[in-house]
Amino acid sequence: MKFWLAKTEPNTYSWQDLVNEPNKTTMWEGIRNYQVRNLIRDEIKLGDLIFIYHSVVKPMAIQGIAEVVKEAYPDYYAFDKDHKYFDPKSNKDEPTWLMFDLKAVESFDIPVTLTEIKSHPALHRMGLVQKGNRLSIQKVSPVEWQYICGLRKLKKVK
Repeated sequence: MKFWLAKTEPNTYSWQDLVNEPNKTTMWEGIRNYQVRNLIRDEIKLGDLIFIYHSVVKPMAIQGIAEVVKEAYPDYYAFDKDHKYFDPKSNKDEPTWLMFDLKAVESFDIPVTLTEIKSHPALHRMGLVQKGNRLSIQKVSPVEWQYICGLRKLKKVK
């Protein structure tokens, strides 16, 4: 199992939106970065866990944990001419862009803010706090994962 952090802008799609989905499950679509696409294609697997992180708000923070419930498949929005994620270069036979499905599994009782993450020396190597790392999906080491989970109480999403 691997651990990840996925950024989302809550005014576009929030942790609560995921929790409110039927079966608490959604597709994670719209990735238009080749490095992240490669992570989705090659490394993100069924059962992996993902911190859902609210970005571009104050305070930026990890809200909860989701689980990968379906591995990479073509992002069909790339083929929809009327959609904002349309890519005329993407080919249905060899799609450029991929998405995967995830399900909300646990919420933090209090979100773990970026400021707090930066205050812990054990997390100084985390991709989230590295200058220039703006990827929307990032690897999280098992040590970082356990450390962050230990900062708060977690409760199962109902």
